[in-house]
Amino acid sequence: MNHFQSLRNYEDFIYDLSSYYPAVVTSTLVVVRRSAKQATIVGEVVFADAYRLAVSEIVDFAEGRLVIGRYGYEVWHGKEKLYWYDPQPHPDIPELASTHPHHKHIPPDIKHHRAQRAPAAPSLSFTQPNLPFLIQEIEQRLPPSTA
Repeated sequence: MNHFQSLRNYEDFIYDLSSYYPAVVTSTLVVVRRSAKQATIVGEVVFADAYRLAVSEIVDFAEGRLVIGRYGYEVWHGKEKLYWYDPQPHPDIPELASTHPHHKHIPPDIKHHRAQRAPAAPSLSFTQPNLPFLIQEIEQRLPPSTA
């Protein structure tokens, strides 16, 4: 799926999310260029029924392809944080090895409880865009009339 071969390609995708995903109501995502091939992406993607995806990515296209250097993704419903993804390594938790270092924090005790049933973060990557998976995951939560 990594058809993004330049920062410009990825930037166009970010600024046109609603044409790819009709469930996206609005987006405040901004691409802050750090150089011709590096950027930070920050902001929120807003969906119906008060769902939001908070996004923070550092991306690099120095090799002519997308490389995500760091990320954080949080999913909210109203004022409640439902879960988040991060790549902080946890080598002491063998159940997370299948998707190391990618994993999902879930209730209860969302800060310390990580999804440990495989796959803990099935589609997250440093070399593929993560937004399509994250948006589709939220779309599955939406009422049928808004998805």
